[in-house]
Amino acid sequence: MPDPSHAATWRFALPHTTAAVPLARALIRNTLADIGAPVDGDTAELLTAELVANAVRHTEGDEPIELVVELVPTGGWQVEVHDQDPNPPGGLDSLGRHEGPKRPDSLAEGGRGLLLIRTLSADAGYRPTPYGKAVWFILPPTGGPAEGPTEGPAERAAEGPAERATEGPTERAAEGPTER
Repeated sequence: MPDPSHAATWRFALPHTTAAVPLARALIRNTLADIGAPVDGDTAELLTAELVANAVRHTEGDEPIELVVELVPTGGWQVEVHDQDPNPPGGLDSLGRHEGPKRPDSLAEGGRGLLLIRTLSADAGYRPTPYGKAVWFILPPTGGPAEGPTEGPAERAAEGPAERATEGPTERAAEGPTER
């Protein structure tokens, strides 16, 4: 694994099409596994796919989307997705916090990606760039290198930072199933 005291950055240009989503998942999985990064590979794939899908869906044009993976000084990993749209992503402020009481409608088919990112990452946000914006999240280091799936999503979600979850269905899911 690279030394956290030295900068290590990987940049990938992705097509501005839905084909970018599985490509981004494969790139993040292979990059983190190849270098033995001590992060949860499943979470890295999920959150990266959410950012790339949002960039494809919510930005216009055919300019490539850039995926940036960077080792941060704490030993964690920052993943950024750069797109051409300067507008903030879906109600997030520059620190990754929701700007008000916005929660996804329980019947809506979308609108949960940024909530997942905020809940499962150590930190998240966005920043303006000269050509649009970069939306990012940070994954903290874990005890061992990134690997393939080892446990189900319910187990991983229950271990996430629940204190950042909004009230409602997400908190109830983290508490486990209820008897009816």
